[in-house]
Amino acid sequence: MTILITSPFPPAIASSPSPEFEAPGLELFDFPPLWADAPYWLTKPVVMALLAAALVCGVCWAAFASPKLVPRGLQNVVELGYVFVRDQVARPFLGRDADRWMGLLLSVFLLVWVWNLMGVIPLVQLPVSAYLAFPAVLAVTAYVLKIYVGIRRHGLLGYLRGLITPGLPRASYVLVVPLELVYNFVTSLFAHMLRLAANMFAGHLILAFFSMVGYWFLIEHPTPLGVPVGVAGVVMTIGMTALEMFIQFLQAFLFTLLTAMFIGTAIDPGH
Repeated sequence: MTILITSPFPPAIASSPSPEFEAPGLELFDFPPLWADAPYWLTKPVVMALLAAALVCGVCWAAFASPKLVPRGLQNVVELGYVFVRDQVARPFLGRDADRWMGLLLSVFLLVWVWNLMGVIPLVQLPVSAYLAFPAVLAVTAYVLKIYVGIRRHGLLGYLRGLITPGLPRASYVLVVPLELVYNFVTSLFAHMLRLAANMFAGHLILAFFSMVGYWFLIEHPTPLGVPVGVAGVVMTIGMTALEMFIQFLQAFLFTLLTAMFIGTAIDPGH
């Protein structure tokens, strides 16, 4: 006696592999040139970075082109940012020199913040600062400034002596001096730009992952068991977006804080 077992599905469906969820990866950051014959560097991140810079310049110009004694509207909003950067970033590290550097520090803070926020703006959804090249430009600028200011104010030998913590036993200088030189001239630069880029890179991947989970299990391939997973993905996307917006502000603050700290220690090594 022969028993023939047949599939309940049509042959085409039965033989086709079931779709699988694929987590987003590095392709999120891979953008070709804007058109076929465009320069290789002219990509969406470059355009977004330039637009952000133009936006910051435009907002500051509109706020302070004709300042009023009693600030209102846009001037009032931007002055709140100015006071925040001055009191929380510039004065703790630059002291009486804080006002001289406020133009640079406020510009860095606003630009990095806008770059970061682009990761959660609909239709843009691209944190420019996740691309190392953009934080590197600002970090290298701060690096050159701190060396220039330190040497100009204290001379080359005075600047180098100021890098070493005074009062240490002489025997420890054999270990301390190379470490301080490596930190001030190598690792501080890379830590400055990598901290920002790595945080924005990881945050963008996490948001993309949970967004893809929600889209896949609720819209692309809904199943009775997958729908709760999709709902959880949507909830996590909303929660992680709120957390990411806080981190975007925090990273802009920390990047500006480090910029002020590096310049401040060059001006006054004992500060």
